Amino acid sequence: MLKLLPDCDSEDLTYAFSITSKLTYKITILDSTRYTSTLKIAQVDSSTPAFLRPSMVVRLYHDARVAEVLEAQRTSQLKPVYEYPNLSMHQRNEKFLVNVFLAEWLHFCLTQQIASSSYN
Repeated sequence: MLKLLPDCDSEDLTYAFSITSKLTYKITILDSTRYTSTLKIAQVDSSTPAFLRPSMVVRLYHDARVAEVLEAQRTSQLKPVYEYPNLSMHQRNEKFLVNVFLAEWLHFCLTQQIASSSYN
């Protein structure tokens, strides 16, 4: 994540990453302290319905070099393990799966020569 965001210590900073002319991701730095940063990552695409656009809130732990998904698809406080079946229809390992999605998304962004821009 730090390769994508050269200045993740600045709050209220937003980066936009264009994968194609119709697919853009926006990363907004919500909170930044000495050892952590909290980011919101969202797909910006007017042709896709809002409920299908991926979005997540991620906390970066700078000293440990770890990222953790705090919220995904408007579901916060993900539990490490869910009983199955459950009323929300979460997978047993939902938290693990959203962290894998974040890792795959980061790999995709780093392997594509995406254009980035920052704005306030």
